[in-house]
Amino acid sequence: MNLVADEGIDRQVVERLRQDGHDIVYVAELAPGITDDEVLQQANDRHIPLLTADKDFGELVFRLNRVVAGVILVRLEGLFPETKAIIVAQAIRDHETELMHAFSVITPGMIRIRPRP
Repeated sequence: MNLVADEGIDRQVVERLRQDGHDIVYVAELAPGITDDEVLQQANDRHIPLLTADKDFGELVFRLNRVVAGVILVRLEGLFPETKAIIVAQAIRDHETELMHAFSVITPGMIRIRPRP
């Protein structure tokens, strides 16, 4: 799966996904400090989902209808980055096709996937 990872995503998560064969554009490597609008535009320009830990993207998606290919929101606060990497990698492996064009939330022990109309 191809993804744009916001700079708030732990490097360990990005590295794990890359090890699993995913193509990740990591904002922290590409253009650190860009705005949320610019991050979302990076994903939209590539027609690939955005992986983020920033809840503000919910407003951009639902109130302003600004997403094309999907958002995966990682809500794993308090966990070690290596643990987050395992959880995110498994969620993507198990639900890859469902994540496209959806707003998904990964939490400990659960993933919620809300398809976009």
